[in-house]
Amino acid sequence: MDSSEKVNVLYVDDELNNLNSFKAAFRREFNVMIATSGAEGLEILAKETVHVIITDQRMPEMTGVDFLIEVLKKYSDPIRILLTGYTDVNAVIDAVNKGHIYYYINKPWDEDQMKIVIKNAYEIFSLREKNRGLIDTLTEVNEQLEFLLRQKLIS
Repeated sequence: MDSSEKVNVLYVDDELNNLNSFKAAFRREFNVMIATSGAEGLEILAKETVHVIITDQRMPEMTGVDFLIEVLKKYSDPIRILLTGYTDVNAVIDAVNKGHIYYYINKPWDEDQMKIVIKNAYEIFSLREKNRGLIDTLTEVNEQLEFLLRQKLIS
């Protein structure tokens, strides 16, 4: 990622004040997209490339864990972070096991900690992407070598 490109972060929370605070705190450093529900978050994911997803756990209609489970069905690449103001151990366990979260953060979040977590999450996203590219290249080169070997054996 060059310095002009920003990390795309989707923050999902049913509380508008939290969304506005998050966007105000991080919009200079990251490309912040916000959604007031899991359904709205899924609509954004259908249109935008998202590197890091942060979701509140306690939301009406769809919890954060349920949202992350839905995300995994179509969008396994974004790194997932669960945010909650409640010490709901079962939600955290579900998030780790079913939503494959990278990190769990308690509300209220600390701005410096959040920046570090987002940057580290993007680094994992980026490394996975590079790894896929290297595997694709390796597969292609291997196929070419096999072709050349077959040609040599035939002649």
